[in-house]
Amino acid sequence: MTALSPDELHEIEMLAVELAERAGADIVSRLGSLLSVRYKTGAEDDRTWRDPVSDVDEAVERAIRERLAGRFPEHDVIGEEFDHRPGRDHSVVWAIDPIDGTSNFVNGFPLFACSIGVLERGRPVAAAVWCAASHALRPGVYHARRGGGLQFDRQPLAPARNPMVHRRLAGVPQFRRGRHPWDLRKTGSAAIECAFVAAGLLEAAAFNAPNLWDVAGGVLLVMEAGGTVLEGRPGAWRDFAEFAPRRARDDSPDAPADLARWNAGLILGTSAEAARIMAEEAIDAR
Repeated sequence: MTALSPDELHEIEMLAVELAERAGADIVSRLGSLLSVRYKTGAEDDRTWRDPVSDVDEAVERAIRERLAGRFPEHDVIGEEFDHRPGRDHSVVWAIDPIDGTSNFVNGFPLFACSIGVLERGRPVAAAVWCAASHALRPGVYHARRGGGLQFDRQPLAPARNPMVHRRLAGVPQFRRGRHPWDLRKTGSAAIECAFVAAGLLEAAAFNAPNLWDVAGGVLLVMEAGGTVLEGRPGAWRDFAEFAPRRARDDSPDAPADLARWNAGLILGTSAEAARIMAEEAIDAR
């Protein structure tokens, strides 16, 4: 199958933006209403409930899938809430997180996103991430296509860097050794943190084990903003090239690798700050 043409990439990017905008409108319309919420882990008598899912998560992903089925029925879709794969093994895959930061959403904490990433043979080629907050102090969609640069709400975005700010922000889980030059922030949404790195609001971000749908959109935003993306584990970081299919730990040796099983650590940021995090992680791994 031939690679996507520039016109096809632009069409896919604009569809992703449209889907993200619609998702954002649906999400906003449900704010403050009584939500149906279930948890992926925990029991009724268990205080360790984790990974909430609301009826809005499911409704948003269902609407995106229906639109894609009408426009690109042959493409594959990997979503967080539904395990339906309409085009398994197709070279183009849409990775969807209908609400990244659901715990924030169900609690009314206004930091959450809808992330849509499009991959061609595992390589990010288009992305649209609707964020409940942005550099513009309002909701909006950060988006990009391969080679097209970072945009926000259909306008090019070139993050400005204030030289008077000497201590910046980073979304990093923790540092156990040494000193670092940032104030640390965790938003509860990997997609938001990727978008904020791309927009220059965060200097860097790191994730221990995100799912494909958490970061498939955000990785391209950072790359198209001129940032660096590293993949791996402490002591074994490398430049990110593509999301590679993997087997689950409990799969048999004969089971086929699956892109939905991708799972690795990621570091995103300016080249200097990504290298700084990589060095710190290497120290901690000793």
